Amino acid sequence: MDLSVVIPIYNEEENIPSLYERLRGVIDPMELTYEFIFVNDGSRDKSLDLVQDLAVRDERVRYIDFSRNFGHQIAVTAGLDLSEGEAVVIIDADLQDPPELIVPLYQKLLQGYEVVYAKRRSRKGESAAKKLTAKLFYRLLASITHISIPVDTGDFRIISRKVVNALKLMPEQSKFIRGQISWIGYRQTYVEYDRAQRAGGETGYTYGKMIRLALDGITGFSDAPLKAATISGFAVSGIAFLLLLYTLYARFVTGEYEPGWPSIMMSILFLGGVQLISVGIIGEYIARLSANVRQRPLYIISDTNITKKVPHPSEHLQ
Repeated sequence: MDLSVVIPIYNEEENIPSLYERLRGVIDPMELTYEFIFVNDGSRDKSLDLVQDLAVRDERVRYIDFSRNFGHQIAVTAGLDLSEGEAVVIIDADLQDPPELIVPLYQKLLQGYEVVYAKRRSRKGESAAKKLTAKLFYRLLASITHISIPVDTGDFRIISRKVVNALKLMPEQSKFIRGQISWIGYRQTYVEYDRAQRAGGETGYTYGKMIRLALDGITGFSDAPLKAATISGFAVSGIAFLLLLYTLYARFVTGEYEPGWPSIMMSILFLGGVQLISVGIIGEYIARLSANVRQRPLYIISDTNITKKVPHPSEHLQ
């Protein structure tokens, strides 16, 4: 098969029919053998019913129905695991990322690249707060990680089968796929585009989910927070030592020492705050290590029309 299109969906009943028609309108003229893999990530609307109706009418439509909501990145992972195409496109169902961009993405891939990602020039229909936080996050991540993660990009991209097989060797629980793809390496390039406003429905990416994704990206590809906790510990210890010297000087030399609890309380609260922040940072890393040690499956499939066996990560090492 030439091309697989992986589409994670969560309450996207308003967009699925339009997305399907636009995808067909783009890919049919390319004269490729292809499949659409819709991954239902615990939708509570009629998204699954719509996809199943499409699968009855079009044998190229495949679906994966999770037992519950496992998250966007896990849904993409499931689609990659069960895809068969020599090239795989990852695209969301909200039509903010235009299916028409698949053509230039695929053409770039044919030029010898293994990854071609879509880079946003502008983002329509999003609040100023979301644009600002996204911009700050991408630049912060780029500055503290040891790998080059492209800024102003999401998961919309096309990757080769070689990259898909490499991703299957990385079964960590806290997924940050765009970071993993950058870590893998190979020849990568981009195509710029203007991101459209969401076609219909409401986004499933709340600020809480965005914060969790940001934490996954930072803790998965950088140890800068741990270093910051260490440095802040030394800095606070140095300040406390200087305060001790000043207190001794005031008590035995100048005699301007007046005992009182405000300075003590400030010191205790300051030190306690730094300690709690440091423990919290360490706890984030330990929590992710614990999740990987338990080795629970990334997802559980309730229903699918794909007969391909889901491989265990160890099988890719053989």
